[in-house]
Order: sequence, then C-alpha cells, then structure tokens
Amino acid sequence: MQIGANSLLQEMQSLSGEIKPSGMSTGITQQVNNTSGSDFGQLLSQAVGNVNQLQANSSSLATRLDMGDTTVTLSETVIAREKASVAFEATVQVRNKLVEAYKEIMSMPV
Repeated sequence: MQIGANSLLQEMQSLSGEIKPSGMSTGITQQVNNTSGSDFGQLLSQAVGNVNQLQANSSSLATRLDMGDTTVTLSETVIAREKASVAFEATVQVRNKLVEAYKEIMSMPV
C-alpha cells in the first residue's frame, strides 16, 4: 500500500479543519507545508521535537495546576495532556510502521 505525501497532507488538513476552532493555527500544519525537498531525518527530528514540546507544556501546566496557580484551569491542563498523548501515540505508530518497513526491506531477496 502506497500513500502519497500530497494525499496524506490533504487528508490531515481536512481533518484539522473539522476539529480545530477557526482562530487557531498549528505549527505542525505549517511545517508540513514547508517540507518540499527536506531531509527525512530532519523532518523526523522536528516531529519528535514537537512531541517533546507538547509533553513539556503538558507537564508544566500540570505542575502549575498542582501548585495552585489560578491562571491555569483544569480544562487547559487536560487538553494539553490529551494533545501530548495523541502526539506521542502517533509518533509510536509512525515508528512501528518504519520498523515494519525496514524489516520488510531487509527480508527481500537480493
């Protein structure tokens, strides 16, 4: 099964339009739009960096909430944690697919 980058990007953008409020813009969509000719390793590194940033933000909000910061709400914290969780799960699934593809290529006869 082959998935083209353009069709995948279009699908992601259509899903993004369905779930995000009209005033928000995500850095991930902007990064995907600017990836023509980019190195795969660099793209992977950026994606892992984004996941790390989401997890750090989630952790920071949770700590601030625990410490009694009145500017942080429970809903913000839960949303940040869920975003980090979804991003991490997506990263794990991408890793699994890459490992599966690598094993398949390595098992091909020469």
